[in-house]
Amino acid sequence: MCENHNVARPQVVSLDGMPRRDVIRRLLAGTMVLGVASTAGGCASVSKYLEPSDTDLAPLAAEAWSQTKASTPISKDAAANARLVRIGQKIAAVAPVQNAQWEFVVFDTKELNAFVLPGGKVGFYKGLLDFVDNDDQVAAVLGHEVGHVVARHAAKRAGRENATQLGVQLGGAALGGVAGSTDNAMAILGAGAAVGVTLPFSRDNESEADKLGVDYMRAAGYDVKQAVKLWEKMGAASASRSPEFMSTHPNPETRIKDLKAYITAKGYATF
Repeated sequence: MCENHNVARPQVVSLDGMPRRDVIRRLLAGTMVLGVASTAGGCASVSKYLEPSDTDLAPLAAEAWSQTKASTPISKDAAANARLVRIGQKIAAVAPVQNAQWEFVVFDTKELNAFVLPGGKVGFYKGLLDFVDNDDQVAAVLGHEVGHVVARHAAKRAGRENATQLGVQLGGAALGGVAGSTDNAMAILGAGAAVGVTLPFSRDNESEADKLGVDYMRAAGYDVKQAVKLWEKMGAASASRSPEFMSTHPNPETRIKDLKAYITAKGYATF
């Protein structure tokens, strides 16, 4: 005998105007369905609602920057630091970032790397500064890092990871019986989320920052073709690396191809 129980059913809803706490509560209660067929649909909307604000990120970035400067030696090479600041200020001057407190520091390590924190804190490793051929290639790196700040990639990544964690938790509970245990299901979904969502999202961020970086270095008077030269040089120096689909960054060959296409399409230069 069937009974018509009065049970709340999941439903697709608009997130417009819904506070973040209500999004989370309804997701955990299982009363809201996400439209995940398109990244421009429900999943992206939830991510947007779970993004931290610049105000939220500011104290975290400041703490991380202080810890980095305390734990990583800062280069005593006055000329290297002056060079970085000079180029960095030219790039920052053409980037549309409000209220950024830009700071450019050369860290005394041999790594071929650089990073940026929300709010405009840029770390540039001495190994990379010695590796590049010219100021234009430094500008390409700094333009890329500034692009991350302009596009708010740290906040977007945090929002996407928060939404992914919610989805994994909900999916893990639903699949617990099939996978043998909730923990097993969580592990399976977590691995799939990392390869299928988080890593591609990060690679998209890197590609967007590459393109924004080209815009800023050109506006600051640097040779955009040197962005391609830089990645050709980086590719030649990469002895081994993970397959691109397992990486948070596009491989150098992809970056070179995409940069050439973007620079040509914008009319900045020809190859």
